[in-house]
Amino acid sequence: MKKTLNLSFRACRGISLLLSFLLLSATSCNNDDNNCQGIDCLPPATQTGEGTFGCLVNGEPFVDNSGFFNCFYQLVDGEYFFGITAQDSGNEYTQIDIGSLNSSIETDTQLQLKERENGNFYGLLSFDCICPQGMTNSDEPGTLEITKLDLTNNIVSGIFNFTVINPDTGETFEITEGRFDSFFTQ
Repeated sequence: MKKTLNLSFRACRGISLLLSFLLLSATSCNNDDNNCQGIDCLPPATQTGEGTFGCLVNGEPFVDNSGFFNCFYQLVDGEYFFGITAQDSGNEYTQIDIGSLNSSIETDTQLQLKERENGNFYGLLSFDCICPQGMTNSDEPGTLEITKLDLTNNIVSGIFNFTVINPDTGETFEITEGRFDSFFTQ
């Protein structure tokens, strides 16, 4: 009995030491997320439904790793609609939307982001509580490439770039190095 208690005590002490070490390590080292810059702050470009969205806006990271952003690809009355909306409240611009109206998406096809009209793909950057919005246009279209579309497992991944102008200030915003990897609703 004494041998069993001694062994249990050693096991508990070992676990306690391990947990203490892990806690100390986690709290004493620098958090790379707080010290990252530019592209290093973005989530990796995965294709497994990780629930990530990130890009650079004028070189500054815009990241939504919540996995709770809205993403859909739906067939409505014979027409396809795609949309993904991400938020990052730490910036003057709060939301990025990419989508299509009456247009299907395909893997490995580079699509142009233009006006938000039937038959088009578009990109939006929303400022200060969602309105006003800087929108892509035909004069300087952005790009969207769907890198994975899995209709069985409802996974969509893509990369994107576009430029918009704040309609209130005239300031140009360049959205670069964009990537997302998400589950979508049908």
